[in-house]
Amino acid sequence: MNKTMIPVIVGALCAAATVRAQEQQQGHETPAMVHVVGHYENAVGTSDAASEGTITAKLIANRPALRPGEILEFVPGMIVTQHSGDGKANQYYLRGFNLDHGTDFATFVDGMPVNMRTHAHGQGYTDLNFLIPELVGKIHYRKGPYYADEGDFASAGAAHMGLADKLNEGTASLTVGEHAYRRGLLANSSGVGGGNLLYALELGHNDGPWQMPEAFHKASGVLRYSAGSGGERFSVTAMGYKAGWRATSQIPLRAVQDGRLDEFGAADPSDGGRTARYSLSSEWRRRGDSTLTEAHAYLVRSKLSLYNDVTYFLDDPVNGDQVLQTERRRMTGFDLTHTWYGQLAGRPMDNAVGLQGRFDHIAPLGLFATAQQRVLQPIAQSHVSEGSMSAWLQNSVQWTSWLRSIAGLRYDRYTFDVDSSIAENTGKAQDHMASPKLALILGPWEKTEFFINYGEGFHSNDARGTTAHLSPREREPIEPVTPLVKTRGAELGARSEIVKGLQSSLALWRLRSGSELVFSGDAGDTAPSRASKRSGIEWNNHYAATSHLLLDFDLAYSRARYTEFDPAGDRVPGAVEKVMSFGATLSDAGPWSGAFQLRYFGPRPLVEDNSVRSASTALAYLRAGYRFDRRWQLTADIFNLFDRKASDVDYYYASRLPGEPAEGVSDMHFHPGEPRTLRLTLRAAF
Repeated sequence: MNKTMIPVIVGALCAAATVRAQEQQQGHETPAMVHVVGHYENAVGTSDAASEGTITAKLIANRPALRPGEILEFVPGMIVTQHSGDGKANQYYLRGFNLDHGTDFATFVDGMPVNMRTHAHGQGYTDLNFLIPELVGKIHYRKGPYYADEGDFASAGAAHMGLADKLNEGTASLTVGEHAYRRGLLANSSGVGGGNLLYALELGHNDGPWQMPEAFHKASGVLRYSAGSGGERFSVTAMGYKAGWRATSQIPLRAVQDGRLDEFGAADPSDGGRTARYSLSSEWRRRGDSTLTEAHAYLVRSKLSLYNDVTYFLDDPVNGDQVLQTERRRMTGFDLTHTWYGQLAGRPMDNAVGLQGRFDHIAPLGLFATAQQRVLQPIAQSHVSEGSMSAWLQNSVQWTSWLRSIAGLRYDRYTFDVDSSIAENTGKAQDHMASPKLALILGPWEKTEFFINYGEGFHSNDARGTTAHLSPREREPIEPVTPLVKTRGAELGARSEIVKGLQSSLALWRLRSGSELVFSGDAGDTAPSRASKRSGIEWNNHYAATSHLLLDFDLAYSRARYTEFDPAGDRVPGAVEKVMSFGATLSDAGPWSGAFQLRYFGPRPLVEDNSVRSASTALAYLRAGYRFDRRWQLTADIFNLFDRKASDVDYYYASRLPGEPAEGVSDMHFHPGEPRTLRLTLRAAF
C-alpha cells in the first residue's frame, strides 16, 4: 500500500469536519444530521473502557463480506483472513497477535462460546461459518482482560454477537458470483403463542479461484423462539450447519517463483475437510425493581475431519506428510448472573455475581498419517474430558459526577482427563486461577471521558499437553505444559464527542503473557512457547458526515516481544504490527445505498530474529445497492476492488518438495488473497 494514502485519508476526514464547522459558523447547518448511534452504540457514558463498543444490525447489513467470519472485522483493529479452504475456521489478527484460528480472542453467539478448547487443529478454534450474518442483531466487543465476566481466551479481546428476536420483514435472496459462487437465503419471523418464531435457511457453494475447484458446499439453518418484553424475556434457539470442501492450503514461495506451482495451485490437491455443528441454546432475563437476573444454557455437538499437509515430503519422503486431524465433541455449559442496584452512602452502586460452567467431551480426538486421504497409520488418539467452573463478582460505584470505579475478581478452576493411545500421555491434571480487575472512569468533561483499566486473565492450553510425557510423532521425552497461562494487561484511554457527529477514541495498552501460543509448521497447529509482552496504541473514529453518510477510520500499532532470552531472537512470529481501515457507508439515499471498505495490515516478522518478514496486504471492497421498490433490491459487491496481488497469510518454516534435500528447504509459505471478484444479490422482501 502506498504510504501516502494514510495522510490523504486523514486529511479528508479533517477536511470534512472543517467544512461542517465553517457551515455552522456561517449559519448554514447541514440538514438532518444523525447520531452515530444509528450504526454504533459507543456514546460517551456507555462503556467501561475506550476499547469497548457495540455495532448495530444496520451497519452489519450495509457492509460487504467475502466470508461469514469477516463479521469480526467490525471490531476495530481486527483482521480476518483464510489460509486453507472456506470451510475451515478463519485466521485472525488483533493487538499484536496472530491469533491463528482464535487463540486469545473469545467469541460468543447469544452467550454460547464458539472457541473450541483442546481442538484437533488448534487451541481456541473459532469457526463462524455456521453464522448467518443477516440474523446478527448487534456485536458487543471488548479488548483486554479487564472484565470479570470474561474468562478463557479473552486476553486480547472478546466479541458477543446477539441474534435478532424478529425481522422487520421476511427476506428471500439469491447471490451469484464468479467461480461458481452461489448462495440462497430464506428468513422470516412471525408471531406465535404470544412470542416470535424466527426461522432461516441458507445454502451455499463456491469453487474459488483455485486451480483445483474448492467445491465448498454448506447448509445452515436457524429456528428461534422468543417471548416477553420489558421486565422479563426468554429465547430458545436451535442452529445447524454442515459443510465439506477441498482445500488449497499455503504453498512454498520457491515453487511459484520457479514455475513448479501456480499462485492458485495446490502442493497437495487431496487436502480438504468435512465439518458439522448443531446447537441448542436458551436465554432468560428478568428485571426487578432493584435487581437483574440473566441465565444462558447451551448444548453443542460438533465434528471435524481435516486433511492437512504443510510440509509435503519432509517427514515421509515416500507417502508425504499429510495428516488427518479429527474430532467429535459434545459441549454443554451455562452462565448465570445476578445484579443488585443500590446505593453506598447516597452514591449509586451496583454489585454483580456470576457463575459459569462448561464441560467438553471430545472422543475420539485423533491424529493420523494419511496419503491422498487414505489412512496409513495412527499417530495418536485420545478421549478427553475437560471441565471448568468459574465464579466472579464485581462492584461498581459512582463516587462523584465525574468518577466511577469498577472492581472485580474472577476465579476459574479446570480439570483435565486424558485417555491416550500413548500410555505415557494418559493422565489427569487440574489448575486454578484468580484474576483481579479494576477500572476507573473519569468524566465526562466537555463530552470527553477518560479510562484507566487493569486486569489479569488467562488462556488454557490443550488438555493433551497437560499430561503428555512423550511427543506423539518422535516419541521423545517432553515436559507437560502449564494448564492455565496467566496474562496481565493495562490500558489508558479516552473517548470524545467534542465534534458533533464524531465519536473518537484513543487507547494505549500493554499485555504480558506467561506463555505464547504460536503456529507450528511441523505439526500444522498451535504450540506453547516463551513468555511475551505486547504494547500498542489504537485510534478509532466514527463520523456521521451527513444523515446518509458514515465514515470510519481506524489505526492500530502493536509491538510484540518475547521476554525470555533465546539466541534465536525476541520477535513473536506472525505478530501483526500495523493495521489501518477506512470505511464509507451510504444508506437511505433515495433508492441507492453503498459502502466502501479499505483494510491494510503491514509486514510482520516471520522468524524470531526478524530476518524474514511478510509483505503488507491492502484490500478494498465496494458495494452498490439499488432498491426498485419496497420489495425488490439488487446489490453488487466487488471484492479486492483494485485486483491487488496480496497474501492472506505468510509463514516461514522448512518443507520438502520432490527432488529437494532430505532436510528440506526453509522458505516462506503463503496463501494468496483472492483476485477481484464480483457478486450480485437479488433480494425480495415479503
